[in-house]
Order: sequence, then C-alpha cells, then structure tokens
Amino acid sequence: LFSLLATMAKTLQNIIPTLMTIISLITILSLLNLSAAYNDGYYKNLSPKELGLKQEKLSHLHFYFHDTYKSPKPNAVRVAQAESTNSSSTSFGFVNVMDELLTEGPDPNSKPVGRAQGIYSSASQSSLELLMAFNYVFTEGKYNGSTLSILGHNAVFTAVREMPIVGGSGLFRFARGYVQVRRTPPLNTTSGVAIIQEHDVYVLHY
Repeated sequence: LFSLLATMAKTLQNIIPTLMTIISLITILSLLNLSAAYNDGYYKNLSPKELGLKQEKLSHLHFYFHDTYKSPKPNAVRVAQAESTNSSSTSFGFVNVMDELLTEGPDPNSKPVGRAQGIYSSASQSSLELLMAFNYVFTEGKYNGSTLSILGHNAVFTAVREMPIVGGSGLFRFARGYVQVRRTPPLNTTSGVAIIQEHDVYVLHY
C-alpha cells in the first residue's frame, strides 16, 4: 500500500507542472478571445464609400480677415493674462477670444463669406508670435454651414505666415492642408482701427 501511495505521489508530482501549464495556456487563450471580442464590439474598418465619400480633391479658397480693435465693439477681447503680461515686450501670456469677419474683398463692406472664431495667445517671450486655434465658419454659398479648423504658429510681423489645417466639418470632413496669411496696411474706419489680412486656403477634402 505504501509503495502504491508513493508511486501515485510521484506521478502527481510529474503531472502537476504539466497541468499548470495547460491551465495557464487556457487562461491566456480565454483572455485573448475576450479581448478580440471586445475590440470587435466597438470598432470596424470602413470603406470611404460607406460614408458617401468620393474622390479626394484640392480646393483653393481666397478671402479677407478683418480684425477690428480700438472700437466700442471689438471683434477680439482679452479673457486672461499672466501677472507679467503688461510688463512683457511681447505681451507674453495673454489669451484673446475672437469672432472676426471674413469677406470676399479687402473692403469691410464687401460680401461676407463667414467668420473666424476661436482663441489666440501670445506664446513667445522674444517676439510677437501667437498660438492660433480657431475655425473658419462659412456662411455663404456652397460651403455654408461647413467649417475648417486651424491650429498653428502665427509670427505676426512676418509678411507671409503659414498655418496648418487640422480638420473640418460638413463638406470639409477629413480636411487637411494649410493657409497662407498676408498682411495689408491697417485701415482706419468709423468703427475703429482694422487689421486686414489676405487669406489663401489650400485644402484637401472629399
């Protein structure tokens, strides 16, 4: 009897590592299956055609941006600043919210095509350079109701600046591209001093 028990104990000692290995493999496979099932439950690959997207195209938009300040009703207002902003040569640390007019021509009374809405902040301590985060919100023609989103660096005193297009909505879904901004001389109007910028937008979209 003792010999039989000893044999069984020795056999179990040999079997247990194998059983533990099998149990571990079963556990890992079960977790992998659960993970795969979870992934399949929240995403799937789509063809662009399933969203009605056709061939991608390149569009060029051209308009003027009107920044009116020193007026009773400015298009941009300061909402925050650092303690040191007023003593900084670049007004470093301020944050402005803007709602600027976009028109077909440089004249503020020319046909409006939309608004530039968003925020910008002084982000350099050595020169006037802005971090811009805003949307072109179009209100006229084919692109009425569509938007383009801009996020980039704006070196204010550079003759031609370039900022990336990071997305869009409406007819500009999946948009990408860039905008070039050119300065024009300030214009004194009855409503205040206006900085007029020429914007050339090059955008890939469906």
